[in-house]
Amino acid sequence: MLSILLLAAPARATVTPAEGETERSLRTLLRSEALGYENGEGVERDAEKAAQLYCKAARLGDAESQFNLGWMYANGRGVERSDATAAFFFHAAAEQGLEQAVRMLANVGGPPNYVPECMIDRAPPQMTERPPARPPVRAAEVLPPDAPSHIVEIVKRHAPTYKLSPRLVLAFIKVESNYDAAALSPKNAKGLMQLIPDTAARFGVFRPYDAEQNIRGGMAYLRWLMAYFEGNVPLVAAAYNAGEGTVNRYRGVPPYAETRAYVMRIIGGYGRLDHPFDAGATQASPQLGTMRSFSFMQ
Repeated sequence: MLSILLLAAPARATVTPAEGETERSLRTLLRSEALGYENGEGVERDAEKAAQLYCKAARLGDAESQFNLGWMYANGRGVERSDATAAFFFHAAAEQGLEQAVRMLANVGGPPNYVPECMIDRAPPQMTERPPARPPVRAAEVLPPDAPSHIVEIVKRHAPTYKLSPRLVLAFIKVESNYDAAALSPKNAKGLMQLIPDTAARFGVFRPYDAEQNIRGGMAYLRWLMAYFEGNVPLVAAAYNAGEGTVNRYRGVPPYAETRAYVMRIIGGYGRLDHPFDAGATQASPQLGTMRSFSFMQ
C-alpha cells in the first residue's frame, strides 16, 4: 500500500491509483479476518485484534466494518465503551446506506466532532511545508483523447478565467457524466458536471443542461474548492463528490467506498495530487491543518 500525505504532496507528484477491485478485495479480506477474531472462528478469539482489523477496513470505506466497530464501541466489546465513538462509526455506515446503522443512531446520538484515533492514517510527511499558491501552469497538457471536441473547446476557452487545468476539468466531466450533457443522477444532479440545484444556484447556473453554462458553473465551484483546500486535489475531489462540509467533519477524505473510488478516478484522470489555486477565491478551510492523509493501493 502506498500512503500519500495529502497536505504535503510534492508539487510535481505523479500518481497512478489502483483499480477499485483491489481495494474492494482488501476491505473484504480485512473484514473477514476481523470477524474470525471477533467470533473465534479458526483462530483464538481476540476482540482487540478484531477492532484493529475492522478499523483498517473502516478507513477504506467498508460500511459493514464501520457498523461492527460501532457495535463494539456501543457495547464495550474489546474496546472502551463510548457512545460518541460508536456514533462516529454508525454515522459513517449509515451515510453509505447501511440500514442497520441508521437504526442504531437512535441509541447513540449524533456524530462526534472528532475523528477517532484509529481512523487517522499516520503516513509520514513528505514535505515540511505546504506548497504555496502558484499561478496556473501554462505548459501544454495532454488532454484525454475520448473527450468530445466541442466540450474540450469550451473547457479550454474558460479554464484560464477560473485558473484551472483543462485536464483536471475534463477529468471531473468524464467521471461525473462521461461527457453526457443530458445526464441526470438519482440525486437530481444535472448536466456535464452534475450540478445539484443548490450548487447550480450558488454559482449562477440557471440552465444546467446548457453545456457551456454547466461547465462554467462547475469550474466556478472547482476554483472555490481549490482555494478552500489550497490546491489539494484529493480533498477537492472528495468535496465535489460528498460536500466540503463532509470533508471538514471527517478531517479528510470521508471513509465512504464511493467517495474513495471517486477520488482515485479523478487523480487517475488528472495525474497529480496538487493544483495551483486562486487564494483570493475564498479563505482556506478552518479544518485544513487537521486533515489526515489518504491512502490508496498501487
